[in-house]
Amino acid sequence: MPELPEVETLARGLQRELAGRRVLSVELGKTDFMDNPGEIERELPGTRIERVERYGKFMLLRLQRWVAAGGAKQESALLVHLGMTGTMVPRPVNEPRAKHTHLVGLLDDERELRYIDPRRFGRIAWLAGEKLQGELLRFGADPLQISLGEFAERIRGRRARIKAMLLDQGVLRGVGNIYADESLWKARIHPARIGARLSVEQIKKLHGALQQILQRAIVLRGSSISDFLDAEGEPGEYQLHHKAYGREGKHCYRCKTPIRRIVVAGRSSFFCPNCQKAQRGMKSGRRVKPVVGRRAAKGAMKVALRKG
Repeated sequence: MPELPEVETLARGLQRELAGRRVLSVELGKTDFMDNPGEIERELPGTRIERVERYGKFMLLRLQRWVAAGGAKQESALLVHLGMTGTMVPRPVNEPRAKHTHLVGLLDDERELRYIDPRRFGRIAWLAGEKLQGELLRFGADPLQISLGEFAERIRGRRARIKAMLLDQGVLRGVGNIYADESLWKARIHPARIGARLSVEQIKKLHGALQQILQRAIVLRGSSISDFLDAEGEPGEYQLHHKAYGREGKHCYRCKTPIRRIVVAGRSSFFCPNCQKAQRGMKSGRRVKPVVGRRAAKGAMKVALRKG
């Protein structure tokens, strides 16, 4: 699924294209991945897109509507998660719609904002007021903004595997499997190490590595492993610079030891067994999670999206 750099890349592109535009009408296709399709159809038309921003792995289209009584402003947002195959793009009205286009917002400049998602593992919700604030409060700190002190407090305050904590959206919002593995490799920390047992120096290195890698990935428009494209329809380039993720059996760029894969927190984790030493007494198995069917996978994905 798209992670922080990919979502940031798309959000920046959409901000350039959509800020200030008004939504005139809405058409919906399949809605099984939408929290409240009726509210989307009713509330989205007539709103102005104030800005598009990233929030963790989500995009937020910040909306505003003028309420006639007293000229007050009503603030709301369209929350969008791309899932595995989703994308959101503005297109000319006369351009044929792609298959699997499930949301179309007619804009005031003769374009349509289209959400396309073949597998429908994404999530869309219209949120306002306390409901919007409550949704955002579920998530942890932004890894690009968190201070070293707060980062250390969050990591050392729990007896969980460090890979699991990096993936926990209640700890840090936006980090996923790719950038967790890349950051741990750069910081020379084994993915199954207990966070509370990391030294001050290790936490400092991890904090710096995580921010550096995320920032560089944003510059390179994220990683296009399979489906990700930016707002201009172009793939990212950071996948060409991966040091650990997806490199099982290939030589480590530092020491030439073959990269290994284990399962931590239910996810494949790629690491160098020489550079990223395991804790004494800890076994590095190769357990692989069994493949599940489409229906089971889709159900698990929906649960994951609601957790962030």
